[in-house]
Amino acid sequence: MNAVNKPFWKRKSLDHLSQQEWELLCDGCGRCCLNKLEDEDSGEIFYTRVACRMFDLKACRCKRYDDRTIEVHDCLSLRENLPQAMAWLPASCAYRLLAEGKDLPEWHPLVSGDPETVHTAKISVRDFVIAEKPGMDLEDHLIQPFHIESEEFKP
Repeated sequence: MNAVNKPFWKRKSLDHLSQQEWELLCDGCGRCCLNKLEDEDSGEIFYTRVACRMFDLKACRCKRYDDRTIEVHDCLSLRENLPQAMAWLPASCAYRLLAEGKDLPEWHPLVSGDPETVHTAKISVRDFVIAEKPGMDLEDHLIQPFHIESEEFKP
């Protein structure tokens, strides 16, 4: 396959993607929308099974994507913060995989051609997470690190 026929994620670096290409890389797993806690001493990231209040639990997408960084004070624009965001992106994330020189997995919608494969492969957080509520103690909802880093999501 010559370079012109290769998919955009194999031809371009993350820095050179158009906004549309960037958005297409998101597989819709929702793992990045889980609330996380960081140990102040070690810097270790701990995932919770609590999704951001802007997260649509069924669609596995942000309800107000364009306004998310305004609506949620600690929501980061991944594209603008990619180097430091790598620490909290799951190993299955397309942005992390490509930054590490790896290819997209077969369940990724760009590879499979079906946006449901991320859910049928049990990569997404659909049906595994709860919605954030005011006053919640996130420490009560920690999940084991191997669960978020494993190929199949099992909180």
